[in-house]
Amino acid sequence: MQVKRIVANIATADIGAAKAFYQDVLGLELLMDHGWISTYGAQHEMKVQISFAVQGGSDTPVPDLSIEVDDLDEVLARMQHAGFEVTYGPAQEPWGVRRFFVRDPFGKLVNILVHSEEPTD
Repeated sequence: MQVKRIVANIATADIGAAKAFYQDVLGLELLMDHGWISTYGAQHEMKVQISFAVQGGSDTPVPDLSIEVDDLDEVLARMQHAGFEVTYGPAQEPWGVRRFFVRDPFGKLVNILVHSEEPTD
């Protein structure tokens, strides 16, 4: 037996609001739309992970989602240009990631990150 996929499900009365954040800014594709559910993702293979935490690191709140990107500065600029609230960072963390937190249209705290070359600690 092996886990094939993990899907995050976010309850909302306005699924259309996801497009600006997850498709327009982050560049995810609309994979499925049944009217009552829209699923965004990417066709390339991704690692399957699920994390459990008592804090979000650096004494931050635990984010609802973590999304690794290849260009943090570009995503940060796109988030700010689109008017999404950045609540933390950008910060270089001692465990080797550079990241910022942003609120999605549903109030979910999203950790946007890129892995650094070397941890600072």
